Amino acid sequence: MTGRPATTTLWRPTGPEELALVRESGWRAWPPRLPEQPIFYPVLNEDYAIRIARDWNVKHSGAGFVTRFEVDSEFLTRYPVQQAGGRTILELWVPAEDLAEFNAHLVGPIQVVHEFR
Repeated sequence: MTGRPATTTLWRPTGPEELALVRESGWRAWPPRLPEQPIFYPVLNEDYAIRIARDWNVKHSGAGFVTRFEVDSEFLTRYPVQQAGGRTILELWVPAEDLAEFNAHLVGPIQVVHEFR
């Protein structure tokens, strides 16, 4: 019996430019990283994503968005959880060269769940 794979919910705080590229993909893919962005950083909890979108993206871009998306859990095992600060500051560090494969393991669309201006 085949069914939907087990998934992990991830969040990504993003600004308006990256969000426009996600929209252009039909809400199905993250855009390639810029040369100065060697790592793609999805985060493991919504609160952390909200703090970044609200406190950083708004200041630098005028707007911040929190997206939520599902990724095949088995695929994610190749990326150890990184603690980037306090106990709840958890991220995955996906090398830019892995992003196309990462996108291929998204399950369902990327959704905007919060907007800050």
